[in-house]
Amino acid sequence: MALQRNLVIRDAVHGDIKLGNLESAVLDLPAVQRLRGIKQLGTAHLVYPSAVHTRFDHSLGACAASHRIVAALRESGAAISVEVEALVGAAALLHDVTHVPFGHTLEDERRLFPRHDKGDRLGRLLEGELGEDLARLGLRNEVIFLLGSGPSGLPKWARDVVSSTIDADLLDYLRRDSCFAGLRHDYDDRVLRYFSVAEDRLALRMAKHGMERPDARSEVIQLLRMRYFLTERVYYHHTKVAAGAMISKAVELAVDAGELDENGLLGLNDWTFLDRLARSSQPPVAALARRLHRRDLLKRGYVVSAQTIGPEQRSAFVRDYHESRSGRSLAEARLAAELGLSPGDVVVYCPALTVMKEAAALVQAGTGLARLNDPDNAAHGEIRVMEERYAGLWRFYVFVPGEAAAKTAQAAAALFGYPSEHAVAQRDR
Repeated sequence: MALQRNLVIRDAVHGDIKLGNLESAVLDLPAVQRLRGIKQLGTAHLVYPSAVHTRFDHSLGACAASHRIVAALRESGAAISVEVEALVGAAALLHDVTHVPFGHTLEDERRLFPRHDKGDRLGRLLEGELGEDLARLGLRNEVIFLLGSGPSGLPKWARDVVSSTIDADLLDYLRRDSCFAGLRHDYDDRVLRYFSVAEDRLALRMAKHGMERPDARSEVIQLLRMRYFLTERVYYHHTKVAAGAMISKAVELAVDAGELDENGLLGLNDWTFLDRLARSSQPPVAALARRLHRRDLLKRGYVVSAQTIGPEQRSAFVRDYHESRSGRSLAEARLAAELGLSPGDVVVYCPALTVMKEAAALVQAGTGLARLNDPDNAAHGEIRVMEERYAGLWRFYVFVPGEAAAKTAQAAAALFGYPSEHAVAQRDR
């Protein structure tokens, strides 16, 4: 039986996206429609003005990519029912419902809240309106399994299509983010031919008739190169990072004042969230929000990177200023006092150590199921170089008003023990 398609939506990346009855019903749920108001790339539009695509757009694209993966699996000989395909597509539409505005900034970069795909946020959503809606549609338990937890009679590979390493999520956002940032990078659809089911897991066939496939290796490595390129040019762009650091600092101060909490963020979109910050009773919070509205961003006063700081020292920085909120706050307070700045004018930004999770994708090699970055994999050399370059993107910043940048470089060097790598310019875009 063919999967019925009753809705066609035109998409800038995938062209016509056809949705079945179940997917159409899921698309109309309030929890999914809320994603229209949350930009996929947070503050990246302040650098790339056309990067205003949303998590709603991306969720549609992930659904389309999931159907393409399922079609490729069928072509390789996998027996997949239309019911399972429809559930996978529905889960792809729902995979980002736990996102809050500027979620990666608040969760991953400042660690103010648990990650959207960890903790109990999905559970809380399922206890409310979303859970009732999914129960009415008869797919509550299946969605819980496909989004990463809970028992189910569904195959594990179906969950991998929605949430693993090289999956529908990745195949959409690589193209979508590149397109809307105006960057001319892409992967070849040929990569879809290599998807397979092995030991009930989604894998990439890297061997045929017992022999390693150079063509498969090239296409898969291109995905990783594209992921690296976007991370370098977009996700870690210093201006995007500065704007995100300002937002996270404002939220941290608002949380400390009892004006915001994690539960309240699930009812907000980007503009209502920023408006709430701008109306804060806390002057530093409101000031940071107003600066964001004007794109009057804090500047790089101090920068050190993986080029200067070795692996052990980077780990210490992460422990002291990323994982430890008190350590970061103390450093910000000491610098603010020395520089004569207000509490909201100094933001220490220390990311976690950068890890390319896609390099751990499951592959079918000549010897069986393995990880792409396993030492005995034929692609290991190229993958290892990519992982090292990715780890080298790590940057530690202190952001301050432009007029305090030069003085900050000296004060921060004394505090953190390394001279700044950034020569302060008059204009820091």
